Amino acid sequence: MKKLLSIFLILGLFSCKKELGSDVNPINVPSSTTLNGNINITTTLTSDKVWTLKGYVYVTDGAKLIIQPGTTIVSDIAEKGALIIERGAQIIADGTAAKPIVFTSGKATGDKAPGDWGGIVILGKATTNRTSEPIIEGGIGRPYGGINDLDNSGILKYVRIEYAGIAAMPNSEINALTLGAVGSGTIIENVQTIYANDDAFEFFGGTVNAKNLYAYATADDDYDFDFGYRGNISYSVSKRDPQFVDAGDAGNGIECDNDGTGTSTQPFTHPKLDNMILVGPFDAASLANHNLGLRWRRATQFTMTNSKIIGYQKGGFSIESNETAQAYKDGVSKFQNNEIQSYDPLLNFKSTSTVITAANMKIKAISEGNKEVSYTKAEMETLSKPTWINGWTRFPNKGN
Repeated sequence: MKKLLSIFLILGLFSCKKELGSDVNPINVPSSTTLNGNINITTTLTSDKVWTLKGYVYVTDGAKLIIQPGTTIVSDIAEKGALIIERGAQIIADGTAAKPIVFTSGKATGDKAPGDWGGIVILGKATTNRTSEPIIEGGIGRPYGGINDLDNSGILKYVRIEYAGIAAMPNSEINALTLGAVGSGTIIENVQTIYANDDAFEFFGGTVNAKNLYAYATADDDYDFDFGYRGNISYSVSKRDPQFVDAGDAGNGIECDNDGTGTSTQPFTHPKLDNMILVGPFDAASLANHNLGLRWRRATQFTMTNSKIIGYQKGGFSIESNETAQAYKDGVSKFQNNEIQSYDPLLNFKSTSTVITAANMKIKAISEGNKEVSYTKAEMETLSKPTWINGWTRFPNKGN
C-alpha cells in the first residue's frame, strides 16, 4: 500500500509539473506562431518556436495561457503587441534560472528601443479603493477589481520583459508589467524589466505579493503604487541609466499615491517593502528628469524596512502631502532600518507638507534605525547585483 501511495504521489507531482508549463504534454498549441485577438481556451506556447504578439492579445475569463520555460515571445513591429490577462483568466509563465521566459522587441539586436511594444497586463478580482469599477489604462478597455483578495491570476516566475511601454494617450500608458487588482494567490517572483518606456512595475490596487523584481534602466518610475495596493514586496532592485529617462515626466525609484487626486478613500494604498535596493544614476551628467528615490505623494501610507535608497539626483525620501506626512508622523507609515544617500546629501530628506519639515523627518528617521551613508559609485554597482540575479537577467546597453 505504501508503494502504491508513493507511485500516486510521484505521478501527481509530474502532473502538476505539466500543468505549470514544463516541456511535456503541451495543451492546445496554436498552429500559427502569430497571436492576435482573443485566447479563449487553455493554450500552450512551446519553447521550440518564437511567438509573436500582433496587437493587443487578450486571455479571456476562464482561459489559461501556459508558457514553457525557455520560450521567447516578441512583438510585431508594425502593430505593437501587448498581452492582457483578463479577470478570471490565468497566465502560467513558470520559467527557471536556466530557462527564463523572455518577452522582447521584434526588432533586431542593435535596433531595439524602449516602447517597441506594450507589455504584460494582469487583471484580477482583488479589492481597490475605487467607488466604481475601474478600467485599466493604456487603451485596453478592460475592467479590473472585485472582492476576492485571495484571487489567483497564475504564475510569473523567471521572466524578462524587455523594451516595453507604450502610451495609448496622454496619462494612459501600458507599463512593462501592469497589475490591476491582482490577488495574493498569484505568484510573481524573479521578474526583470529592461528599458521600460514608462513604469517598470505598476500596481493598481490589489494584494499580490512579489519578490526578486528587478527594474533596469526605466524611463519613468521603477515601482508605482495606486488605488489601494496593499501587498508585500521584498528583495527587489532598481538601477537607473543616467542617460535614459522620461523626457516628459520625472523618473523615480518609487512613486506612490492613494489615488490621482489625493482623496482618503479606503483601503489606503500601503505597500510594505523590505530589503529593497534602489540605485539612482549618481552622475553629475545624468539627464535632468532623473528625480527621487522615494516619492510618497498623495495621501498614501507606506512601510519600508531594511532597504537602501542610494544615488538619486534630486532627493532620497520625499513626502509630498499633508495626509502622507500625518500618517508618517503618527506611525501608521513606517520607515525603519534603511540606508539613504542622495547625490546631494542635503537632499536626503524632503517635505512639501506643512505637517512635518525635512529636518524633523531626518530626526525621526535617524531615531528609528535609519542611516545616512556614503557609498562610492563602484560600491553602488556591487550592491545592485545580488546573487539571486545570476543566470537569468541581463543588463544590455540600450538597443541590444
